[in-house]
Amino acid sequence: MVRSGRSVKDVAESLGMTPQSLRNWVRQEQVDRHERDDGLTSAEREELRELRRKVRRLEQERDLLKRAAAFFARETEIR
Repeated sequence: MVRSGRSVKDVAESLGMTPQSLRNWVRQEQVDRHERDDGLTSAEREELRELRRKVRRLEQERDLLKRAAAFFARETEIR
């Protein structure tokens, strides 16, 4: 509706949302369509979210392995 020429304020009121929320949606849609280049596309945002999730998991696994190595090092010193 905004792309067809209606104002953001008018469309937001008809949809029962704040104009700022609609502006954010319009901006994101423009980025996704490569009409703007000042932000991440939705696909890039999803990839970033997935990569951050993987980094967290790998850090947890690394920390677990460090603790296990320290535990077994102490066990071998005792004997």
